[in-house]
Amino acid sequence: MKRKLQALAVLLVFGVLKLPLEQHVTHDLRRMRLVDEPLHLGTEENMGQMGLAATLGGLRGLVASIFQLRAHVAFTDVNWAQVDSYYKLVTRLQPRNARYWEEASWHMAYNAASYYLYSEDLKPGLRGQLYHDHVQRGIDILTEGLKFLPDNPRLWQKLGDIHWNRSKDFKAAGDAYLSSFQHGGLNFTQRFAAYAYAQSTDTASWQKGYSILKKLYDEKKATPGLIEYLKMLEQNLQIPAAQRIPDAAPVRKTADPQAGPLR
Repeated sequence: MKRKLQALAVLLVFGVLKLPLEQHVTHDLRRMRLVDEPLHLGTEENMGQMGLAATLGGLRGLVASIFQLRAHVAFTDVNWAQVDSYYKLVTRLQPRNARYWEEASWHMAYNAASYYLYSEDLKPGLRGQLYHDHVQRGIDILTEGLKFLPDNPRLWQKLGDIHWNRSKDFKAAGDAYLSSFQHGGLNFTQRFAAYAYAQSTDTASWQKGYSILKKLYDEKKATPGLIEYLKMLEQNLQIPAAQRIPDAAPVRKTADPQAGPLR
């Protein structure tokens, strides 16, 4: 009995001494992006992730590919509920694969939403509601994916695209595009952020957009789209005439500037 107690004491002491070393090593591995940070998700979501990981182990990638193929079959059958359900499984199995989050969001915010919007079998009011619901579902998917991949510029860009093209929430679009640029996204995402801010309804967003576009203009990076939105912001913010750019606003061939950002 005495030996057992001594052995237990040794194990406890060893565990206490080892813990700081393990924590230090884990911290270094996370800093080098070799080990993922723990995600503080809801209890149900954590249990789902842990259950799938424990059950499938190294087969998760293969199973995710199979479910993706089944989602494609559901897509060809125009079964949007099944498409969403299969991609929920796919993204739970492979949450660090940005392509799966992007595809899942695209199916909901564009394919499913457009299908319901133009369905002649539905009443107009129901069409609009289903369109809105599926656009929001696409936004929610990308928002969830960004919990796993917060530094992924493409997911931020796609979130900005949905806000611009579908929900018409230009402030949210600007924030998403700017996050994309700040995380290494392509240069045009910075301009798109400013274009979105220019179409927002609050002065703070206009000021953000003006600051970005004026800086790019001063750096000799002006484009027709940049000049157009910069002129718009000069008017909205009542910039003094002496401080406005000398360029004339470009003549648009289309009447609606919200059809999509000009590069």
